[in-house]
Amino acid sequence: MEKAKVPCSERIKEALAMREMIQSELATATGLGRNAISQYVSGKFEPKQTALYKIAKVLDVSEAWLMGYDVPKERLENLKFSSSSAEILSIRVQKIPMLGEIACGEPIFCNEERESYVAIGAEIKADFCLKCKGDSMIGARIYDGDIVFISSQSIVDNGEIAAVIIGDEVTLKRVFYYPDKLVLQAENPKYQPFVYVGEELNSIRILGKAIAFQSDVI
Repeated sequence: MEKAKVPCSERIKEALAMREMIQSELATATGLGRNAISQYVSGKFEPKQTALYKIAKVLDVSEAWLMGYDVPKERLENLKFSSSSAEILSIRVQKIPMLGEIACGEPIFCNEERESYVAIGAEIKADFCLKCKGDSMIGARIYDGDIVFISSQSIVDNGEIAAVIIGDEVTLKRVFYYPDKLVLQAENPKYQPFVYVGEELNSIRILGKAIAFQSDVI
């Protein structure tokens, strides 16, 4: 079973205590507002990619650890090879193929042709990624233009976010199974859920589980 992530807010608190730093000092050092730092520490909001990088840099911890993953807290640039070691530790980065765009709203045409690659830390176990289009998943902190990393699998657990092919189109939604239907639920109240029953279910295919996202929104 995959180990549950630690809340980002808890990791920020731990790193602040470790560095003997208070929130106002972190705000000054990162250039982020005190209110933003307070919301990150309280857990009301999670920092997006740019803010996460700034916080991790100042606190001298890795972004992946700060996000709550079970990885070493040291930043990659701080890792040194010991005098007794014959080899330098390599920076573990992988390239994930990008398939195209995925709808965060109404489904859009699915293009599964691999066009480019996105670099990401090796601790993220993804098979491919997609660029989000639309605002239906903003409640899950996934915004228009974000890149979502997907683990290929034909079924996901109830309530998990997945890339779903509907006929020749693809969308990103939470998946809910019921005895007589399948519901694809947005994370934005202005969007109605997609409900599929009977033979309609034959047109649905789970492409994979969303396991991480990359955003430039602070």
